[in-house]
Amino acid sequence: LDIDTTLIMKVGYARVSSIDGSQETGLETQIEILKRHGCERIFSESQSGTSTDKRPQLKECLEFMREGDEFVFTMVDRVCRNSYDLQVIVKDLTDRGITLTATEQPISTKDATSRCFLDMLGVFASLETNLRRERQLLGIARAKQKGVYKGGKQVIDVEKIKVLKSEGLGATAIAKAVGCHRDSVYRLLKQEAK
Repeated sequence: LDIDTTLIMKVGYARVSSIDGSQETGLETQIEILKRHGCERIFSESQSGTSTDKRPQLKECLEFMREGDEFVFTMVDRVCRNSYDLQVIVKDLTDRGITLTATEQPISTKDATSRCFLDMLGVFASLETNLRRERQLLGIARAKQKGVYKGGKQVIDVEKIKVLKSEGLGATAIAKAVGCHRDSVYRLLKQEAK
């Protein structure tokens, strides 16, 4: 089956997140670069990159492309920050006959060397995410030692849990009613019993 080359399109994707501090990674800069590289359609969003699950523009972008198209982004970490997500995207697009290209890194899926480099960058993106998580946990541990860590705000209605418990409901039913995990119900009831 021949592909009509007049229908082939370069499709761009740009993303920033709350941890991006420099202007180089700004959406406008990425979009400008993608346009210079011939992208006719560009999807963009401001979302965390640790997971691809909650990124509607990425999902729409990946679904939009057809066989012969080229998926273009500035750097691998704009698309994903872990090697598993990267491998899933690369396999899906490759199976559909779509190539990938990063404008600011010497990578694409057009040849074996570039694909190898792409895999290596995915591994390093995962490492960076894991190191950031470790630093965050270390910071939380230090703050707890100093007694200054408050944790997240409690969003579970403890009073409602107590009322439901007094009405004879079990932990599973209570958890379902208040929208939390059963373990949280056990933990809160135990705290209240002290």
